[in-house]
Amino acid sequence: MPHPQHPHPPTDTEQRLIDLEIKASFAEDLLERLDQVIIRQQQQIDSLLREVADLRERSPAPDTGEPRSLRDDLPPHY
Repeated sequence: MPHPQHPHPPTDTEQRLIDLEIKASFAEDLLERLDQVIIRQQQQIDSLLREVADLRERSPAPDTGEPRSLRDDLPPHY
């Protein structure tokens, strides 16, 4: 018995199942991409926290008890 080139069209239930499988596949792909973004952002946050800690260690102790503004270090043309 030869295999038909075009099987019968899917029933409504089969089509809904196909549509759900397609949506699930796209959702899985999106979830994986978002997971990679979160991982990259967490690595950047960790790096920035280390950098801030290093800068705090290197900065001189303030003479006054008031926090310093980063604007104090800007050249006059800013």
